[in-house]
Amino acid sequence: MSLCVTFLGTGGAVPTTQRNTSSVFCRREGERFLFDCGEGTQRQMMRFGTGFGVSHIFVSHLHADHTLGIPGLLQTMDFNERTEPLAIHVPSGQQRRIERLVGATGTEPSFPIRIHGVDDGDVALEADDYEIRAFATDHDTPSVGYALAEDDRKGRFDRERAEELGVPVGPKFQRLHAGEDVELDDGTVVRSEEVVGDPRPGRTLVYTGDTRPSDRTAEVAADADLLIHDATFAADNAERAGRTAHSTAARAAEIAAEAGAKRLALVHVSSRYAGNVSPIEREAREVFGGEAFVPGDGDELDVPYPNAE
Repeated sequence: MSLCVTFLGTGGAVPTTQRNTSSVFCRREGERFLFDCGEGTQRQMMRFGTGFGVSHIFVSHLHADHTLGIPGLLQTMDFNERTEPLAIHVPSGQQRRIERLVGATGTEPSFPIRIHGVDDGDVALEADDYEIRAFATDHDTPSVGYALAEDDRKGRFDRERAEELGVPVGPKFQRLHAGEDVELDDGTVVRSEEVVGDPRPGRTLVYTGDTRPSDRTAEVAADADLLIHDATFAADNAERAGRTAHSTAARAAEIAAEAGAKRLALVHVSSRYAGNVSPIEREAREVFGGEAFVPGDGDELDVPYPNAE
C-alpha cells in the first residue's frame, strides 16, 4: 500500500521563483490530503499533477503563507463541479477565521465544507487502519502539527510451515492469516500463531508546520518514518529563529535524532537561502544520523514500510 508525499511548497513566508509557500500533498491509496495550503497551492497541484481530489486539509496555523491558497483552491474545486464534502482541520478556536476565509470571495462553494477545531492529542481523522492526530507545536499563534500513524500490519504468513502442518491451500490460509485457528479434516487444530509471525509496524509521517523545536514533537515523532520539520534558518540566524518562533536546521535535526526518526525533510526555508540551501542541509546532517534533506517544490517521496516489506 503506497504512501507518497509531494512537496508543493517548501519556502518560507516570502515565496521565491524556486519555492512556493507552505503545502504538502499526501496520497495514501485512494485518500488524498493537504497539510497547509499557502498562496498558489492550486497552481502547484496542477504543475505537479496531484489533482484536486483532496478530502481533508490539515491547517497547522492561520498565518497567510499557510492558508491564502484555500479560497482559490475551493473555487477551482467548485468550477470542476465537485460534490464530495471537504473537511478542513484547524487549531481549536480558529474555526471562525477559516469560515471568513472560505467566504472571502463572497460566494459559497456548492459542495459541503466541514471545519473542525483540534487540540493537542485530538484525532482529526480516524480510518480503519490509520489515524491522523493533532499535536501541540510552539509558534507565535495557535498552532498544531499532524501525525499520520498507521496501525500494525499482520505478521508474515509462513506458507511452507502451513503446508508442513497439513493445511490445504485455500480459504484456511486466509483464516489463519486473519488470526483464526483452523481444524483439519483429521481433527488436528492448527493455531494461527504457528504460521503467522509477529505483527509488523505500520508507517508514521509527522508534519510540524511552523514551530520552535519542542519535546512534544520529539515524543510524537518517535521512530517516525518521515519527519517534515520547520527549518527556516541556518545557525547564522539562530537568534532570529527563536524570536520568530521558528527552528534552525540543526535544532530540527536534534529533534529528529531524539525521536529516532528515519528521515528528516527540512521545509519552510527562508528566502535568504533561495540560491543555496546547502547550509541548511549541511548543518542538519552534522547532527542527524539518518537521511536529512531539503526537498524542492515538486519533489515526490515514497514512504516505505519499516524494515523489509
